[in-house]
Amino acid sequence: MTAAPLPPVAPEVTATLVEDLSPRLRKRLDAAVTKLGSRPTHRDGDTVTIAVDDDTELRLHAPGGVVATVDAITCGCLLAPACVHRAAAACAAPAADPAPEPAPDAAPDLAAQPAAPTVPNSTPSPDDPTPPTAPAPATTPASAPAPATTAPRPTPAPDEATPAQREAAAALWSAGAAVLEAGVAGAGAVAQAALLRAAHTARLRQLPRGASAALSVVTLLRAARAGDPSYRTAGLVTALAELLGTAHRVGTAAGAELAAVRGRARRPYSPDGSLRLYGLFTEPVVTDSGHGGARTWVATADGRLCTVGDVAPGGVGRALGVADRTVRLGDTALTHRELGRAGLAVSGATVSPDGRLGAGKSVKAVTARGAAWTEPPLATLWETPPAEQAARALRSVSRYAEPDGGGSDLLFLDVELLGAVRESAGTCLLARCDGGVPVRLAVADDDPALAHRDNLMLLATAPGTRLRIIGRLVPAPHPRLTLLASSHPTGESTVDLGFDRLSRADLPDPGAPVHSAPARPGGPGAESPLHLLERRVEQTVPAGRATLGMLGDVTAEARRLRRAGLPTAAGLLTALRASAARRERDLFGRLLPADTDGFAAHWLAAARYTAAVAESMCAAAWEPGPGALTHGPTEATAPRPAGSPR
Repeated sequence: MTAAPLPPVAPEVTATLVEDLSPRLRKRLDAAVTKLGSRPTHRDGDTVTIAVDDDTELRLHAPGGVVATVDAITCGCLLAPACVHRAAAACAAPAADPAPEPAPDAAPDLAAQPAAPTVPNSTPSPDDPTPPTAPAPATTPASAPAPATTAPRPTPAPDEATPAQREAAAALWSAGAAVLEAGVAGAGAVAQAALLRAAHTARLRQLPRGASAALSVVTLLRAARAGDPSYRTAGLVTALAELLGTAHRVGTAAGAELAAVRGRARRPYSPDGSLRLYGLFTEPVVTDSGHGGARTWVATADGRLCTVGDVAPGGVGRALGVADRTVRLGDTALTHRELGRAGLAVSGATVSPDGRLGAGKSVKAVTARGAAWTEPPLATLWETPPAEQAARALRSVSRYAEPDGGGSDLLFLDVELLGAVRESAGTCLLARCDGGVPVRLAVADDDPALAHRDNLMLLATAPGTRLRIIGRLVPAPHPRLTLLASSHPTGESTVDLGFDRLSRADLPDPGAPVHSAPARPGGPGAESPLHLLERRVEQTVPAGRATLGMLGDVTAEARRLRRAGLPTAAGLLTALRASAARRERDLFGRLLPADTDGFAAHWLAAARYTAAVAESMCAAAWEPGPGALTHGPTEATAPRPAGSPR
């Protein structure tokens, strides 16, 4: 048999199979998932077969590519259908992104794009220099969602959450808090099934944003437990904070805020009439989920940025092939790479809030003349000051950005190359943009099949070269971009750095030495002790609340944070440590169950706070002038990014 990937399984199918197991089989489920993952698989049409042993086969039937019903997973063992194999197969397979349910008349149009969850009402602001007051030990923090109640309740106004939505949000909160309590090590298949059940319920109650957040947590938990090299703890921290924050806000938001918290199940495309588009560049798209393709960036006559993409399962091989395929937009015969240097005249255009161009039947497009980066209207993109561009991009790349907020994470800079610098994670290119701000240019994708790495290393050998570049902002305490496109060193054309390969003949002065990077990059956040709180937030995720509770006294760390002008961080660290260690006892001295809701509320406040301050430091690092390079912002002076906690 040959190895074949398992088809995605609907969340409700996995949850049902796990819930139907006996307590004895649930204890064996994680071991069964691990064992099943090493067995050979074979695909025959819509059916994937797993050889459980020499005499037993397990089949997953996926018409349309998704296992949508419980009966679609069958096992040939003697205990079937009550065996552990069916549930193990569902847990080993990726979770399917469910089709959106039709919204009821009272509910608004919903979408699954993530938006910024707010922290509890008691969460301190990074702008507030006053330390927070630790919550009372024996009470549940106000940030925990109110439990579902069966008492009669008046019919809510259209801009309030329904009782069913509040109940679904409470289930999301409980499932997320349980993961935070147990950590990655303890969040096995049973805990993941609880998340999947909560996600399914949230989707049925018209809360697609919360459902999407829960599915993201499940996907990252599986990657962490499987030892996936692409897994990063910071990603799971963000996903958990998004899940908990969204669940909390359902019960407190109203009006437009509630619509953002609910989310949308489909990306809306609105008519935009006739557009004149000018190509900027094309970038390869390769995702961790195995998808690949290309995205071409274009600008309208008034400077708005839009994208035309083609991404589907296929990985980097598909990305390289799609770049030379015809763009799916009207009747144009341009390929993606050609469109990046040409233009389009589009009638009947439809555009999503994030700038994606629709390709419906009513859209008509014909090839038109493009514009050079030094000609209007494209030249105006480089006229905005770098600090202003960075602040705009931060609103887009923020970990908890509001959905449909628009904007782009791209920066358009004129730079002078300074050479290569070595970092702990590898080598990057140092440049100085107009205004004197030093910028580190990193590789957008390290895959050797793409040209990013080779081009950046070649450019690093030509210090003094002036280029007009396009990069994607990387939130960091120092100015940092991933390099996507640039003008040609000769000034004659542009280079898509993911697809086009430069040669030494294109460079004016090859052979410059590689310089060592400073031990600590300059910037407002270079000396900030914010990491003292960030690492405690991240430590909770791998091993759970108990690990944080076993820490010793954090008074010294809190004192250091206060001396650095971060008293709120000091208060959050003290409260988080106290909440993790707190365990009440009954009259007989027996330990009572831990307050998982209270700890989750403290952790959420700390996670959202560190993200907001880190983004403030990133914005301050782009400000020109010597003061920005030597002094870090305090809570009283640092700018607060949009969507950060108040």
